[in-house]
Amino acid sequence: MYKVLVTDGISETGLKGLFEHPNFIVERQPTLQLEELKNIIGDYEALIIRSQTKVTEELLHYADRLKVIARAGVGVDNIDVNAATRKGIIVINAPGANTIAATEHTLAMMLSLARKIPQAHKKTSSGEWDRNSFKGVELYKKTLGVIGMGKIGTEVAKRAKSFGMNILGYDPYLTEDRAQKLGMTKASLDLIARESDFITIHTPLTNDTRKLVNEEYLSKTKKGVRFINVARGGIIDEKALVRAIQSGHVAGAALDVFEKEPVADPELLQNPNIIVTPHLGASTVEAQEKVAQEVSAEIIDILETQSITNAVNMPQMSGETQAKMQPYLLLGEQMGQLVIQLLKKAPAKIEINYYGDLIDEDTELLTRTMIKGILSYHLSDSVNLINALHLLKEQGVSYNVQKNATNKGFSNYVELIVSKGSETAKIGATVLNGYGARIMKINQYRIDVRPEKYLLYVKHQDVPGMIGKVGSLLGDFNINIGTMQVGRTVVGGEAIMVLTLDKKINKEIHQALTLINGLDEAQLLELSNVDSFYPGRLELEKIK
Repeated sequence: MYKVLVTDGISETGLKGLFEHPNFIVERQPTLQLEELKNIIGDYEALIIRSQTKVTEELLHYADRLKVIARAGVGVDNIDVNAATRKGIIVINAPGANTIAATEHTLAMMLSLARKIPQAHKKTSSGEWDRNSFKGVELYKKTLGVIGMGKIGTEVAKRAKSFGMNILGYDPYLTEDRAQKLGMTKASLDLIARESDFITIHTPLTNDTRKLVNEEYLSKTKKGVRFINVARGGIIDEKALVRAIQSGHVAGAALDVFEKEPVADPELLQNPNIIVTPHLGASTVEAQEKVAQEVSAEIIDILETQSITNAVNMPQMSGETQAKMQPYLLLGEQMGQLVIQLLKKAPAKIEINYYGDLIDEDTELLTRTMIKGILSYHLSDSVNLINALHLLKEQGVSYNVQKNATNKGFSNYVELIVSKGSETAKIGATVLNGYGARIMKINQYRIDVRPEKYLLYVKHQDVPGMIGKVGSLLGDFNINIGTMQVGRTVVGGEAIMVLTLDKKINKEIHQALTLINGLDEAQLLELSNVDSFYPGRLELEKIK
């Protein structure tokens, strides 16, 4: 018998499969505090949550029997996925179940914004008959800019066309061919700003999209534009949006998500031109039933047949396989994150080359890990090890894997190449026994850098004093350098240096770097998974 604990408000109808299964016992306790949960979590094989329960590393310390954590929704930001992975717990979600709900809520918000429905309702229900204050605008023949053409953005675009709207779509992976098939125009962010009467957001929250709609972007928009956000709080700079609405440049906004929730900012809540709802994008009877059905079915599959569909982390492996491959799996995701930042755009082609002893190993999971690292830069937590190849195909990206017995100077070596048109970025890396992961090549330059959270990548002319100038400037801004590596192909030609930094550089520092004579480019590269990796971790776990 498997015991399942449900700690948040989950549709009972959607959990029917678990309730009726003879091998499962389901207990619903939706109001547990952390201390109460810590006392009982050790009795369960599966945990089902929504957004209220926080699954921390501290809680997981007590979860000795737990095999599966299921998030009845898309985002998993309330789960410590790294801690769950280290404990061998599979984390699953329901990525597609709320597509229609979020799509329809977007349209409801857009119509409400266009016709000022909430404001008119409030005044009319108070007993005042006012037909003059709520003159709206039509959607017909207006231009809708869709930022993010994933499942929800695509469904919004399809339905908006039925209103007679012209659709401009932006997505790093959107091709001209796909845009044409959808009857819309592939556009840049700037074109969407210039031409759109309505702009709707449908991207994940990533380093690239955080405050994507900021003061600078708002200044580029068409006067009278209206914004809708049913995606993620933080993509729109709320203070900048309020200022743009107060100035009259932006006509209004409809927001379902916020930087801090529950939202308490009076400038958002009391502005007559801003419509707000309390994160209701997935809150339909049907969507809640679907997410509950999806996670229920997958929990049964995982515990009964070991079949996994929507895992957001690494499936549990045998001890032998884990000992061999885990350092490379962590390195592989880091390589993916680095190479996509170097390319600076969505790739059209991915090449993976394995050398040395790795050719004798099953590298499929490592391949998926690198692809996940690449795709997650734009697609965030919608990508997992299970769906990575499917999403790659969905985005129209080709990939090729080759194995070669040549050792490249190391017993194991991995090369990852991404390209789009004539532009290419390459990372070569290995795991050195006793020293851990090392980036040994960036593009054509040989280096030796340990992956760290903040890496400063500098392209410059190979002239005397350049290293000193960069180091001195960073010191002037109180930025501590951990390590510095340089690489060049010919004396006096183009060269690179890669510095590990203790903290992130800001725009002011970046601008100062670019003013150094002979420095061609400075780029901050960020890694999100360095905390889970350090040399010898596997050995320490074995001792435990």
